[in-house]
Amino acid sequence: MTDAKKTVMPAYVVDKAEGASRLADLQKNLRAEREEAALKALPTPCYVVDEAKLLNNLRLLQHVQCESGAHILLAQKCFSMFRLYPLMGEYLAGTTASGIYEARLGHEEMGKENHVFAPAFKEQDMQELVQICDHIIFNSFAQFEKHKAVCAQAGVSVGIRVNPECSTQEGEHAIYDPCAYGSRLGVTLANFPENLPPEIEGLHFHTLCEQNSDDLLTTWKAFEAKFSKYFKQLKWLNLGGGHHITRSDYDVEALIDLVKYIRNTYHVEVYLEPGEAVALNAGYLVTEVLDIVHNGLDILILDASAACHMPDVLEMPYRPPLRGGYEADEKQYKYRLSSMTCLAGDVIGDYSFDKEIKVGDKLIFEDMAIYSMVKNNTFDWKGMDFRILSSQYNTVYCTKPCICHQNTGKLKLSYHIFKLDFAFIKTERTEDTATSFHGNIFIIICCLQKSSSHNIKIHWITLNS
Repeated sequence: MTDAKKTVMPAYVVDKAEGASRLADLQKNLRAEREEAALKALPTPCYVVDEAKLLNNLRLLQHVQCESGAHILLAQKCFSMFRLYPLMGEYLAGTTASGIYEARLGHEEMGKENHVFAPAFKEQDMQELVQICDHIIFNSFAQFEKHKAVCAQAGVSVGIRVNPECSTQEGEHAIYDPCAYGSRLGVTLANFPENLPPEIEGLHFHTLCEQNSDDLLTTWKAFEAKFSKYFKQLKWLNLGGGHHITRSDYDVEALIDLVKYIRNTYHVEVYLEPGEAVALNAGYLVTEVLDIVHNGLDILILDASAACHMPDVLEMPYRPPLRGGYEADEKQYKYRLSSMTCLAGDVIGDYSFDKEIKVGDKLIFEDMAIYSMVKNNTFDWKGMDFRILSSQYNTVYCTKPCICHQNTGKLKLSYHIFKLDFAFIKTERTEDTATSFHGNIFIIICCLQKSSSHNIKIHWITLNS
């Protein structure tokens, strides 16, 4: 035998690195398929928060805290699913609020650092705020003077919000520019006293909206140039929110370097108050196509609404990302997405698809954890459903807010929270334990009536792990 036998590698054998890559892709695709199936099996309209994606955001924010020494607070005005507060509290320094109700929520459900800012405070609210908040930020020196005695008596750290008069907003975000001419938010340098009152321990600015660290650096330079003469008496500086820290192109190292510079130069604590960055790309809104009508183009009637379920679509305005949806003329099948409310302008946007959409199909809007649930309303008495998709425990948590009339005749927000093996009902100030359930999840759907009562219809679903 003249030719030595050669070992021929079968075509399906690949090197270890390529095999690992293929396995990772397979696992990713399998997870995506299971996720899509789980989402489309839910009753609609329904919000879903993906715990695994939320954790990725939280870990990055924790990294920023560890490397820079900053305190990162959850801006509850953006995301306030309090069933997740114990989890978020493992990674964040605390919460920040826009008023008494958010402050109460952060105090009761996370119980860590608790900050509050509002353009003005009522005296009766301040009596409670000084008991549950450790930092209170005022929008004017008049508000500070009005409330300083009760704050001092409670030992609360107080600060002033400033307007650095440095606009970095462009185009569609101009509505969110607190540095615009005539803005009511923050005190300009011209309205600052020569010397700060000794009770003032911090300064705060909030000028960003979904922006990168370069805009923060621009704002910081303007702020430092105008207000640094006051820093020597301060204990802390709060750089507000709007930092898109968990976005893929965000310059995290530049943020860390800036915080280090501030702490080392001025010997103050630094606070950041992101909202979107906490739950960015971690949520969905699942909706069903109820009908298709024709008037110049095909119009999908959905059980989700821009006005009710994603008000920012109309307020900003913006076009929400849709899984499998493309720009209006990019694919063969084009539709206008609208809702079942009576508002003619309740239009989500025009999208195109690779395939024809039919009545009964489920559509999945993405990045729907932020500024969605917190801005919901029941216009036309549309329903809402809230869930947490837990990859760790293979469970779904369902939270359902409803309006209920108390004996006082006042309207209060009540949350019904149901876990896989335990259920309880939480009202605004009290907590009652209900019977335990095993193997199934209760789905609460409130049928709100224009009367003094509400009806609750209970649906069952069974989850397969």
